[in-house]
Amino acid sequence: MALLRCSRIQVDIIYSKAVNVPTFLRNLMNITGMSEQWVTARIKQKGDSRYIPWKNLKDLILVHPDSRKKVDVFALSIYGLVVFPKTLGHVDEAIIDLFDLLEKRVTPVPTILAETFRSLNACRRAREGRFIGCAQLLLAWFHSNFWKFNKVSYRVFSESYSPLKEIIATPRRDDISKEKWMAIFQNLQEDDIEWRALWLILDEVLYRCGDFDWVPLLGIWRAVGYAPLLVLR
Repeated sequence: MALLRCSRIQVDIIYSKAVNVPTFLRNLMNITGMSEQWVTARIKQKGDSRYIPWKNLKDLILVHPDSRKKVDVFALSIYGLVVFPKTLGHVDEAIIDLFDLLEKRVTPVPTILAETFRSLNACRRAREGRFIGCAQLLLAWFHSNFWKFNKVSYRVFSESYSPLKEIIATPRRDDISKEKWMAIFQNLQEDDIEWRALWLILDEVLYRCGDFDWVPLLGIWRAVGYAPLLVLR
């Protein structure tokens, strides 16, 4: 919730893929407001995955008579192309399942964290690969938690503060090379990172589940065990 600044979402209701859920077709019909024939004609399949092309969603946004549905389809596209990218230019059916649950006030934050940790951990283990996740949100986290002045965090608590709004308002620097980023990451020390956002007041901190010193996070495609050691790595 803090990451997306979405006040209507309940943080104690998380996403999980239930056994008995409406079909991909029905979810897409509900979100777009289009007929079964329209949706069926635009669904593509590759292997075990089904998806809808962004081009079809973009064309629908331009001509849809319902302004609320226009916003819903645009938001779905952002989730599928930016927040949970998988296949370039396509929105995967798993994204549509999650997006349909947002109307039930399900928070997507644990799911975003799960997919972020899973992809970063996979790259670390293989010592190569490409991060598959929301690079924009990860960059926002870098700016909110990495940079300190004289080893003291410059963030102060503010209910109106939004790291995403600050990122948008900050002029982008294009002169930071890949080598510069590598040097920044290689020289980071634990004390250089502010692990808890000082502008966010937390009532409870979840760091273990039962007798286990880790917390299971349910992603869209897989689950991952969250632990402080995982983040430090």
